[in-house]
Amino acid sequence: MSLRHFSVPAALTAGVLLAACSASSEPEFRVAVARFQQESCTFCPGGDVTVEDWTRLGPPLSGDDVLDADDYVAGFVSQARDYGDIELVGLTSPDEIFGGSSRSWIAKETFDHFLDGMIADLEAAMPVDGVYLALHGAMGVRDVPRPEAEIARRFREVVGPDVPIAATFDLHGDEDGAFLEQADFAFVTKRFPHYDAGIQGGRAARALHRVMRGTYSPTTATRKPGVITATVLQWTGASPSMDIMERARRWEAREPDAFVSVFYGFPWTDVPDVGATVHVMTNGDQELADRIADDMNDFIWRVREDFALGRLPRPDVAARTVRDAIAAGAVPVAVGDYSDRPGDATHILRAFEATGIRKVLYGAISSPDVLGAMEEAGAKVGDPFDMSIGGYTPSGGDPFRIQGTVAYVGPWAGYDYTAAVTFGDGNVVFLAPAYTQIMYPEHFAVGSIDPADYDVFVVKSRAHFRRGFDETGFARTIVVVEAPEPFLGTTFLDALPYEHADLSKLYPYGVPEGR
Repeated sequence: MSLRHFSVPAALTAGVLLAACSASSEPEFRVAVARFQQESCTFCPGGDVTVEDWTRLGPPLSGDDVLDADDYVAGFVSQARDYGDIELVGLTSPDEIFGGSSRSWIAKETFDHFLDGMIADLEAAMPVDGVYLALHGAMGVRDVPRPEAEIARRFREVVGPDVPIAATFDLHGDEDGAFLEQADFAFVTKRFPHYDAGIQGGRAARALHRVMRGTYSPTTATRKPGVITATVLQWTGASPSMDIMERARRWEAREPDAFVSVFYGFPWTDVPDVGATVHVMTNGDQELADRIADDMNDFIWRVREDFALGRLPRPDVAARTVRDAIAAGAVPVAVGDYSDRPGDATHILRAFEATGIRKVLYGAISSPDVLGAMEEAGAKVGDPFDMSIGGYTPSGGDPFRIQGTVAYVGPWAGYDYTAAVTFGDGNVVFLAPAYTQIMYPEHFAVGSIDPADYDVFVVKSRAHFRRGFDETGFARTIVVVEAPEPFLGTTFLDALPYEHADLSKLYPYGVPEGR
């Protein structure tokens, strides 16, 4: 752990206590751990999420399985176990949802089902000395305006006012001050793609440990800058997103015991607290918390224009850019089809075919009906393929006819049944039953398919694909593509039918209160 969060006497005292605890056979503290994460695209089709939707890929996690749930939890568990004086109690938690972030509203009955189960486990585990919640922040629940705050409230009812509650979040979370009215800490990833999930989990463990030890008294401040941005503009590898997070890190480095968390927001969750949020936590210093929160709030407002306004090429322009990159030998080319929330869009496929671009790997286009027909027919590698794929939602465009050969059938990307079809001049398209985001080129190496055979990779991704295609140096050219109308998941947020968020109070579509 970082000793910059301690005064020297406190650090020495903690060291003595740790040594004593290591010699003890019984842990001194019990901490409940729960995970309830979902990034809801409430404008996406498909109906409300049911319990069955959330258990289709696997049953809820329980006990020790909860402690292996994801990178956030892994970071928390690793740090907590290093202390040697903490017993971790996993509460039954839902795992991955079928369709991921392409799923729409969560039914209130579904939300209550899983939350009630957690609370029952918590009541059975009492007493506990701390609570860790691995959340996301962009959950959309029918008739629950602020789901994460409601989760914290329900936990607080059980543990009482003196037990510390810490949570980790994705930077796409939509939050306001309601969560920290119930909890003590909110640690948010500072990188997109989220390399630092485990780091934030570790921070949560350190924070809880300090409160349980009596060396930290959490004091918080929250600000809403009044800025809403599309997630494609939130990549932390470019300014001003990079500058915002660096400013938060500088405050943390300069002020001992200060934690600065910035949510960029997830505009496709139609909730009242959509948009950017700043959370600051200090050790009993309200003046410092307010000063940092004001500075971060003002800085985000100053860079609002570059942060919120997108200028990305449409498919026809992108096709010409890719063609020119191939001609110049600037391959591989990675193309982010960022706006396709359902995963069925055929706009780029259509434009690239019309431009004659070859050796393209498309991964993946969601086509559940096509896969169902293939499975029923017993499709196998080598079979001819002649079907129209994708385009089953208004934002996906029209289905696109593919004539080719089945190159792969079977499990892939977490699904039991998928397919890949070769077609045209050295092209291949992967078919999946729901939205699929691939972040690394090697994930396409299934069956006889070798990613090295392709010059262009088209993936359904906003920034996550940069992990394996950009920041590793794999792709020499990166192109992120805007979709044509109708808009679902694009930078044109004012085209979406918000009912719970007021765009007239958010830049760039209106003027925030007090600005």
